[in-house]
Amino acid sequence: MALYYTSLNSGSNGNCYYIGNDEEAVLVDIGISCREVEKRMLRSGLDIQKIKAIFISHEHSDHIRGLEVFSRKYKLPVYITPATCESGKLMLESDLKIAFQAYEQIEIGKLTITPFPKYHDAADPHSFIVSGNEYNIGVFTDIGKVCDDVKLNFQKCHAIFLESNYDDDMLENGLYPYYLKERIKGDKGHLSNQQASDLFSNHKPDSLRHVLLSHLSKDNNNHEVAMSYFLKYAGNIRVEVASRFEETPVFQIPHNQVPTIKMAIPKEKNIEQLKMF
Repeated sequence: MALYYTSLNSGSNGNCYYIGNDEEAVLVDIGISCREVEKRMLRSGLDIQKIKAIFISHEHSDHIRGLEVFSRKYKLPVYITPATCESGKLMLESDLKIAFQAYEQIEIGKLTITPFPKYHDAADPHSFIVSGNEYNIGVFTDIGKVCDDVKLNFQKCHAIFLESNYDDDMLENGLYPYYLKERIKGDKGHLSNQQASDLFSNHKPDSLRHVLLSHLSKDNNNHEVAMSYFLKYAGNIRVEVASRFEETPVFQIPHNQVPTIKMAIPKEKNIEQLKMF
């Protein structure tokens, strides 16, 4: 059974990632409105009724903005730590709120979701690996530094949404105030292009086939700069950028087709489903 995945949005204006099989799916974070989730899934040909659960990484607004409305409307369980729920002041229906712990494997139909802790300036932040049919898809964003947990779990992935938030030179020479620059590049901030590409070049497993660079800064990064850090290490691994304005194509794993384009910057409009494996 194949796994399907797409970024419905990725950036400081909202984050939402879909991963599923033919029968069920999960969302990791809902930082865009319920209406936008519905519109983007419809355009992608994805069935909302297949979503069986929502997993929340942390309480910042760009990860929870549409959560309450979406969960209530579709009666979907929300897997969230108590500290994240409290810090986010979320009003979730009690019977739909389910606490999880780091490293606890959660079964959603034939999907297995494994959370693990990360460094970020939030109450109890986690990243996730979603597994099915012996394939692993990671959602690794909002990470302050590459710790052993990140390295270990990165090495399990066949495809990954990997944060590449800012470029060091663009941040340093940009207009952000000093305190904000320090917060972004600190151990509880975000991964830079250099940090993300170091992780990629030094720890990429043989199993890895697809990287979607995620959560790019609007002001301190751009597609071309971020991609340039990964080109020389990519080999047969496809690398592209998840948009902060629209959904990516729906990707599928596995697929027997060998990609003919190793590297790509996303087009303005999603016009076809891209099968890469």
